[in-house]
Amino acid sequence: MSDTFTLPIGAVAPDFSLKGTDGKTYTLDCFTEAEILVVSFTCCHCPYVHGSDEKTRQTIDRFSPRVQMVAINSNDPTCYLEDSFDHMVARMAEYNFPWVFLCDDHQEAALPYGALRTPHFFVFDQDRKLVYTGRSIDNPRDWTQSTTAELDDVLEAVLDGREPPVQVTNPIGCSIKWTDRADGWRPADACDLTPQ
Repeated sequence: MSDTFTLPIGAVAPDFSLKGTDGKTYTLDCFTEAEILVVSFTCCHCPYVHGSDEKTRQTIDRFSPRVQMVAINSNDPTCYLEDSFDHMVARMAEYNFPWVFLCDDHQEAALPYGALRTPHFFVFDQDRKLVYTGRSIDNPRDWTQSTTAELDDVLEAVLDGREPPVQVTNPIGCSIKWTDRADGWRPADACDLTPQ
């Protein structure tokens, strides 16, 4: 597998089976009622996540219940203790975000999606085909200073039956903190602690 892979536009959403901070196990079948599903790769420590979570909350609240979001933490917690499951539970308890927060501790979801950064958004239509991947805004470190809102624009267009104004942007944030794998695959920036 290449370390530059990310899910291509038009691809069907890869399924997963992951534990949420509420103790339940979630698969794609848990979100069939939503017209649009947003899968976000995120974490607990990243300043780009901290700087944009409230904007993401506004977006999901705006389009709910037609849109649902699943947030997945695939980071290796040995890189950052803050990304452990216990810290995920604490973060959800503190902020009560309007999405489920799932632990991908074996990175089985991040790999088929090709998650690159935190945050990284994947938007799937009613047929669960990918219509957009990338950033939500152009300044996730401080959402109040952002000048674009790609995620909002895409959701509004798809819900209106229009083509998304953009399909791919570069996610802005910290790199996914990859763990060693039995097959030897490991991206060059695994456990790179430098925000990118």
